Amino acid sequence: MAARDARTALAGAGPPEQPGDAVAPAGAGGSAWWLIAGTFTRSPLAITGLSVVVLITLFCFAGPHFYHTNQVTVQLSLASLPPGRGHPLGTDALGYDILGRLMVGGQSSLELGVAVSIASSVVGTLYGAVAGLAGGVVDAVMMRVVDTFLAVPSLVLLLICVNLFKPNLLVIILLLTLLSWLITARLVRGETLTLRTREFVQAARMMGASGGRIVIRHLVPNVMGIIVANATLTVADAILTLAALSFLGLGLPPPHADWGNMLAHGLDNLFDGYWWQVYPAAIILIITVMAVNLIGEAIRDSLDVRLRRR
Repeated sequence: MAARDARTALAGAGPPEQPGDAVAPAGAGGSAWWLIAGTFTRSPLAITGLSVVVLITLFCFAGPHFYHTNQVTVQLSLASLPPGRGHPLGTDALGYDILGRLMVGGQSSLELGVAVSIASSVVGTLYGAVAGLAGGVVDAVMMRVVDTFLAVPSLVLLLICVNLFKPNLLVIILLLTLLSWLITARLVRGETLTLRTREFVQAARMMGASGGRIVIRHLVPNVMGIIVANATLTVADAILTLAALSFLGLGLPPPHADWGNMLAHGLDNLFDGYWWQVYPAAIILIITVMAVNLIGEAIRDSLDVRLRRR
């Protein structure tokens, strides 16, 4: 997948280049971040992806305030109506308006994606930075823990956990966070191994700075670009994973909706001619994931000094 390829490339992107040195302490490289921002805004794909994500977010969160539908009570008298007046995209087998369902389902999908991205970035960044800064036995033990979790098929582990716990939005966020922070930890740890030998880190140690201060004030700001790029890709992965769980019947329980369970329920009626119960959810899911991946790819390219225009 594009998201996995982009993560692989992130490992070689490195922290932002600073004038006069490969890496400088936080606060000394404002111009480097302007270069990154300039490269990002000059990318047509980045602007396209960002525009699509903004439009979809407005559609999901502002749309219900203008297009009022009943997404709680089953209305069998309105079941499986084709697109037409009053229901632009038709209704599903339970009588829910498809257009309104897309808005409500998008809220769950986007909230989960952003929450998993933020939580996994925080945990993975701190874990990877501590492992890289400590080095030696501590680093070896901490990274073997990461390798152990990465060796377990994530979908299998998710299916087991979802069956053990009653699924709701918070439980699924926690489960996906437990699986998503591992990649962030590896990326941050790899960059930290390089940064810890730099002069500004050595100077901070000589001045008596604690390990926590070095991590927070010096290491994390210098790998923030990679963290942001990986976090963007994590949003897309989390949305797809929720869709997969819902498609298997292990997602959010009714009356909660997301694009995955809309697909699952719609496929039951697809071959009966009710195409509108499948295609809208599939199209908006694909468009959203592609747009988020475009943003992640653009951020990754902005971090590559070879692609920056000075």
